[in-house]
Amino acid sequence: MRRLIPWSYPMRSLFRRWQAALFSALGIAMTVAVLCGVFALRDGFAVFMAETGSDDVVVYLRPGATSEGESGITLRKVQRYVNTRPEIAKDENGAPLAAGESYLALFLDKADGVGRVNVPIRGVEDASFAIHGKDFWMVDGRRFTPGANEIIVGQPISTRIKNCKKGDTLIVNTTPFEVVGVFEHTGAYRSEIWGDVERIAGALERPVRQRVVARMKPGTDVEQLREDLKTDKELPSKVQTEREYFLSQTNVLGGVLTVLGVLLTSILGIAAVLGATNTMLAAVGARMHEIGILRSVGYGGPAILIAFLVEAVLVGLVGGILGALIVLPLDGLETGTMNWNTFTETTFAFRVDPPLLGVAVGVAVLLGLVGGILPAWRASRMKPVDAIRRG
Repeated sequence: MRRLIPWSYPMRSLFRRWQAALFSALGIAMTVAVLCGVFALRDGFAVFMAETGSDDVVVYLRPGATSEGESGITLRKVQRYVNTRPEIAKDENGAPLAAGESYLALFLDKADGVGRVNVPIRGVEDASFAIHGKDFWMVDGRRFTPGANEIIVGQPISTRIKNCKKGDTLIVNTTPFEVVGVFEHTGAYRSEIWGDVERIAGALERPVRQRVVARMKPGTDVEQLREDLKTDKELPSKVQTEREYFLSQTNVLGGVLTVLGVLLTSILGIAAVLGATNTMLAAVGARMHEIGILRSVGYGGPAILIAFLVEAVLVGLVGGILGALIVLPLDGLETGTMNWNTFTETTFAFRVDPPLLGVAVGVAVLLGLVGGILPAWRASRMKPVDAIRRG
């Protein structure tokens, strides 16, 4: 009894019936392309939010708040944070690098007129710009004048949202604000509108601040700070580094996209497996005579089984490569979606990286393998005489 059929046999078989194999591979390719697309959206959002934060910047929120939209800090407490907290760094003039900021979502029209979305608007102080440092820069126009009804908008907002180009007037509640500049930021703040905290809070009729953000002194023990302020009687706070805060904002959307990706892949995967099974069954039926000859010259059932499984795996591999090629153009493509933690629009880019492509090819190979099990088992169970007679 011979051991294995030469590897050239399944390769030659695929070349002879390349059209049927290609259609099966395309079905698998569409499946993994959908998987990659959804996961590239999820990974792009997660990485973008993670890159927003700094480990040197700390965010103070109301105890129990899961986001700044749920937080509220009185002006008196804001001043106590800014002026009394020993962990807050100071600038070259001795001023604390800390700011109380207001935050709310505005329901605004899209620039194309199709629908409306929640857009974050943030009231900031002069110290806010110093805290963000080189991560923030103006790309058009100028910063707003403190105390004036002026705003600056993130680059994506200027093109995606109506009345947000430089020179436009945006109505916030009932107060008109002039757009005087467009800014960029390396992270999620680029999807926001910024203005003077006093003017924004007044227009929104919100007398409190939603968070205090500050740059910490080098060597600050964040864990100890977190524990100290958790039970502090005067300033009880939820303390997170900026990076931790933004990572916490990815939980809901990341989970939704993961479930969606798995669900769609499962549905499409079933169809792809059925297509691969049908193709391989047709191949077995068309090669009865070949199978009979192979059995007659000494190749056993396991050798036949392995040969057909190799063929199915090759179909899956081709499908995985095609799926990867289909999804590659998405890498870096900018899009926007709702952050389900804050229910606001966030703009970011798809992220298609080698690990994701590797998972896609692996899933494709698995789909091909599953689709080939039944036909391969059927071929391996044929008796030489019966196979030759049917062929």
